[in-house]
Amino acid sequence: MKFILSLSLFLLLSPFVRSQALVYKPVNPAFGGDTFNYQWLLSSAESQNKIKDKTAVTPQKTDLEQFKASLNAQLLSQISSSLYKQQFGTNGLSVGSYTFGSYSVDIFPSSDGLSVNILDTTTGEQTQVIIPNK
Repeated sequence: MKFILSLSLFLLLSPFVRSQALVYKPVNPAFGGDTFNYQWLLSSAESQNKIKDKTAVTPQKTDLEQFKASLNAQLLSQISSSLYKQQFGTNGLSVGSYTFGSYSVDIFPSSDGLSVNILDTTTGEQTQVIIPNK
């Protein structure tokens, strides 16, 4: 009797039952998940990390050392500003070759904009700065 009652209840309710496919989508972008989850996963992992690197010591500067560094930066900024005004005037960079102690600076136009090549004649190191056209 119970079997017949269960079967009839099943047959009556079965047309109203719907299902869908279960689809698994991973969260981790390394396994095919959304790439926007990367930053969240990284910050979550770092916040849970209880192990601290004992070899990474960040020295704390005293107020006097911070003041000294700030003063040095301001003095170097003033010196570089006065050197800039002496070499280039108030009009800014102009095409040509310039020498600042052991530094050789070449300024020339290029297809990308104004190119500034800086060469340290004592070490041979050089760098290039490109100022794009407007």
